[in-house]
Amino acid sequence: MNWISNVVRPKIRNMLRREAPGNLWIKCPETGQLVFYKDVEANQFVIPGSNYHMRMSAAARLKAMFDNQTWIDVAVPPAPVDPLKFRDERRYVDRLKDARTKTGLNDAVKLGFGRLDGFAVVIGVQDFDFMGGSLGMAAGEAVIKGLDTAVEKSCPFVLFAASGGARMQEGILALMQMPRTTIAVQRLRETRQPYVVVLTNPTTGGVTASYAMLGDVHIAEPGALIGFAGPRVIEQTIREKLPEGFQKAEYLREHGMVDMVVHRHDLRAIIAKLCRLLTKAPAAGALDVRASLPAPA
Repeated sequence: MNWISNVVRPKIRNMLRREAPGNLWIKCPETGQLVFYKDVEANQFVIPGSNYHMRMSAAARLKAMFDNQTWIDVAVPPAPVDPLKFRDERRYVDRLKDARTKTGLNDAVKLGFGRLDGFAVVIGVQDFDFMGGSLGMAAGEAVIKGLDTAVEKSCPFVLFAASGGARMQEGILALMQMPRTTIAVQRLRETRQPYVVVLTNPTTGGVTASYAMLGDVHIAEPGALIGFAGPRVIEQTIREKLPEGFQKAEYLREHGMVDMVVHRHDLRAIIAKLCRLLTKAPAAGALDVRASLPAPA
């Protein structure tokens, strides 16, 4: 009967159907392995089998770094919105609105002040999900605010960089953030407080050409792409094949561009020890601090 097939069966299916979240499984970009999302999340977004480091949100980064996952958000001064009235396929203000809804952030950089292994630090995190972590006026203000807060609190500043470069929708105003952040780094340096940069995948463009490469110590996550222009652009420009692994974290460490490549699970301990070492802060087992750091390549 049509009544049975058209009415009864669909109702039974609807009663038995279970809704499953869209992110229940994650596919490893390196091996294609399917991993349960909760397992990856519990493992700090590192694929258990391949050790591939997935991107982390700004909030997840701060939770992983601060003691008891607790910190104070550092307010960022407001910046002009869409100063150039930019429009390509869509209006810039619409893109900003979508990015804010997606990430819950006002812009690409989030700041927090708290304790890392009992040591006061300011931490800034670039969220790649917010328009590719691009550097615009608001992101520039956030980085400067983070550096100035570290000066005010007399504590280290730790930056997790993840960006595709300057934000094209803000043109020259975005590029102006490069010298502005460089000056802020210098202000921190004059107070003799450490500036530690963690380069994550990817860190490119104007961010690499400014504050991301001005740290006292540069740490990279395994497999992170780090450079100014992308490998494809470089190959097309110089018309030569690039070496294997060019611009990857391990290649840069071998050629002296970063100080160490550290697994995400070890970042918290390494950064805490670096902050104590660079500030000459007393700590139990201080003589073992240097020995615990990764040996140079």
